Amino acid sequence: MIILTGGAGFIGSCFLRKLNNEGINDVLVVDHLGAGNKWKNLSNKKFVDFVNKDQFPEKLKSGYYQGDIDAIIHLGACSSTTETDADYLIQNNYNYSKFLAEYAADNNIKFIYASSAATYGDGSNGYEDKEYLSLQPLNAYGFSKHIFDLWVLENQLENQFVGLKFFNVFGPNEYHKEEMSSMIYKSYFQIINTGKIKLFKSNDSKYGNGEQKRDFIYVKDAIQIMWQLLNDKSISGIFNLGTGHSRSWNNLANAVAASLNLDSQIEYIDIPVEITKQYQNFTEANMNKLIQAGIDYKFPSLEENVNDYIVQYLSKNQSIY
Repeated sequence: MIILTGGAGFIGSCFLRKLNNEGINDVLVVDHLGAGNKWKNLSNKKFVDFVNKDQFPEKLKSGYYQGDIDAIIHLGACSSTTETDADYLIQNNYNYSKFLAEYAADNNIKFIYASSAATYGDGSNGYEDKEYLSLQPLNAYGFSKHIFDLWVLENQLENQFVGLKFFNVFGPNEYHKEEMSSMIYKSYFQIINTGKIKLFKSNDSKYGNGEQKRDFIYVKDAIQIMWQLLNDKSISGIFNLGTGHSRSWNNLANAVAASLNLDSQIEYIDIPVEITKQYQNFTEANMNKLIQAGIDYKFPSLEENVNDYIVQYLSKNQSIY
């Protein structure tokens, strides 16, 4: 059995689809559904059971699943970069992760977990996935992910676990994330409803308006790489998971418009004061470590992936993969 935390979430439910497509239905989904529509991400998937994330630790500690676990894929977390309750983030993203990691280590279970590119802060120390101690996250979310990476390293578990620093992931099944949904998702509805796309003005003289760059990775590509990592027991470590090629917000907006056969109309707006000090103007995953580990994935272009997302999902009013 595979334990999949965050299995009803964005990346988790897409990975559950991948597992099902590969004939794997023996999956225990651990998540918190709440009052929103996240449950819809599970409506077309197969799994053996669902457990609320708050009830799961006690069941695991009790030995209820002992001997039945092949892998723990830990994607469950508070992913809000604007969350200011640091105690909540530490409990949810650090302590919970540490509990699962200790269980996996003690029972020799393969453990794959989600870290984040937010751990890199403003990127002044680069985006090479080995300079851990010098990193300075810009928000509490990034800090909560960073200290778990450090815990893994301090306990020498990087030789047993796989950690993935996800960059800007977009794609189907993200609709429930609301303000944390991707700019592709937001741009689609903006241009459909208003005829234009809103992007932040630059707050750095090195970048023109809309020329700030991010490493955008399609969720379908991310889960293909995760599948390879799940099946290759020789690979361990903490890795970046992006494309290795940054693109501008203007590139993204133009790709959205082109997928709809519309002219690209962009309105540049001020960055909200509350996030301007933690805004990343440039991210780009250094993928050398993952490539050297044996994962050399050929990514489609941003334009191809945006087109797939919009044409196959958003334009069909179908957000579920």
